[in-house]
Amino acid sequence: MIRAQDTTVARQAIGLSAPAVVVDGLVKVYGATRAVDGLSFAVAPGEVFALLGPNGAGKTTTIEILEGYRAPDAGSVRVLGLDPIREARRLKLRMGVMLQADGVQPMLTPREVLRLYAAFFPDPLDPEELLDRVGLRAAARTRCRRLSGGQKRRLALALAIVGRPALVFLDEPTTGMDPQARLATWEIVRELRDDGTTVILTTHLLDEAERLADRVVIIDHGRLVALGTPQELTCATELGAVRLLASPGLPIAALAGLPGVRAAREVEPGSYAIEAIPAELPAALAAITAWLRDAGVTLRELRVGEGSLEELFLRLTGREE
Repeated sequence: MIRAQDTTVARQAIGLSAPAVVVDGLVKVYGATRAVDGLSFAVAPGEVFALLGPNGAGKTTTIEILEGYRAPDAGSVRVLGLDPIREARRLKLRMGVMLQADGVQPMLTPREVLRLYAAFFPDPLDPEELLDRVGLRAAARTRCRRLSGGQKRRLALALAIVGRPALVFLDEPTTGMDPQARLATWEIVRELRDDGTTVILTTHLLDEAERLADRVVIIDHGRLVALGTPQELTCATELGAVRLLASPGLPIAALAGLPGVRAAREVEPGSYAIEAIPAELPAALAAITAWLRDAGVTLRELRVGEGSLEELFLRLTGREE
């Protein structure tokens, strides 16, 4: 795990000679607020890179600067070797953007919108194939204003990749999607990576980042607080970390009072983080499972030896994603 503001460190960590994205000492100030405060990291070509942070951490400002919609006050960024402001025209032909807010023409259909956007690029994907790929075939002739929230997100994803971009920004890509569409979107992200496309992902779903990202950066108050692969970051948690998925609303005091257990809390409904005393971990596990059995609680998952990205996130930022 890297906790540094040095781009050189980030480059060495992933062995880069020509990164797809370089952020070096980036600063953005709004009045008395430093939204981004000396942020540095690099993104390798062809990797899925997740940018995480609580609300107000500076991740949206960082992404907007990388996309060329805002200018930095200090520091520099390079995207595919280009300056996003001065070389915006060249960059936009190689870049796809999936915005959090969908702003397509409401009276057009998904087929019409995809054909329109495909005409902007020299070698676009086939709009008809894209309709199938994102699961919008049945809604191809529906006016965009009548699409559901999940369908609008799938259309936004199709529009982001129709131009065969070398780099794609995905902002909250699965918000509003049903589980099936969410899994299909994950598969598309993996296909993009397999094809050599660089993906920069922002999401409030930490399990999504954990499953999709090759590396994760966590920022808070505009500063980098952690950088590494999901495995590196989760393995950096305490050796006595126990992750428990069961019924919501279990008595935390009873869990925390079990032999070998130091502390317990319900991270979200049905998800529990239990801190065991490392030397007493076997006894703690036996006590936990016995207590669940006696209480008639169905255990859905028990993970030992590493924490979750969510636990690390909360410990570093003190705030929920």
